[in-house]
Amino acid sequence: MKQIILSFCFLSLWNFDLFSQPSFQPETIQNKDGKTIVFRKLDPSKLKKKKKYPLVIFLHGSGERGSDNIKQLVHGSTMFLTKKNRKDYPAFVVFPQCPEESYWATRNKSKESSQIKYVFDYSLQPSFALNSVFDIITYYKKMSNIDSNRIYIMGLSMGGMGTLEAISRHPEMFAAAIPICGGGDLGYVSNFATKVPVWLFHGAQDDEVFPKFSRDMVDKIIANGGFPKYTEFPYANHNSWDATFQTKDLFKWLFEQKRVQQTNY
Repeated sequence: MKQIILSFCFLSLWNFDLFSQPSFQPETIQNKDGKTIVFRKLDPSKLKKKKKYPLVIFLHGSGERGSDNIKQLVHGSTMFLTKKNRKDYPAFVVFPQCPEESYWATRNKSKESSQIKYVFDYSLQPSFALNSVFDIITYYKKMSNIDSNRIYIMGLSMGGMGTLEAISRHPEMFAAAIPICGGGDLGYVSNFATKVPVWLFHGAQDDEVFPKFSRDMVDKIIANGGFPKYTEFPYANHNSWDATFQTKDLFKWLFEQKRVQQTNY
């Protein structure tokens, strides 16, 4: 009983520390169908009216789905709150929350002979959740201090899958992407291979979303003329995001990227 009480107290303090951060503010908007989209937002610490800032979209994993507009901050939010990152990389940061009944990516999951199998199919309509991400980006692009050439997207697990689908469907929106332990429809890689710089991460021991998904994605991007970065952690299982968040120059690489301008001759 004592151990349970201590664990509860620790969890309560941890929740207070993470979810009571004054920097991340709750926000909602309505899409064109009148459905509510919830997200948490972080503004630059010293917002200058005439300056344009990047926008970062972070997509959480399946375990953080819901409607409380809190759980999506569990992984990744704190790295945007460090004094160094806030000073060196001022940006608007958005953590949308996927509804419990939805999913970022268009995929089917099955289990065959104890093996987990994911099948991605972007020929289908995107989910409500992913469309909500596009709605949020459209909402932010209307702001005068958003640099539309520096919109970034990143995510882990289900969010890594959503990240790859987002740049496959709308490569013109994004300047760079960081999919962590994700996967996607290889048939649509040509849409973004030469337009959106990608840095993929995966754990070599991942038995939930196999590293083959990222390896195949890297090979396909290269085959289509792209130059992806890929980091595979040899001892990591599905949780490769903690190691990713500690990767040197992660933010430096991300914020150096700018959207490719297409020229019609």
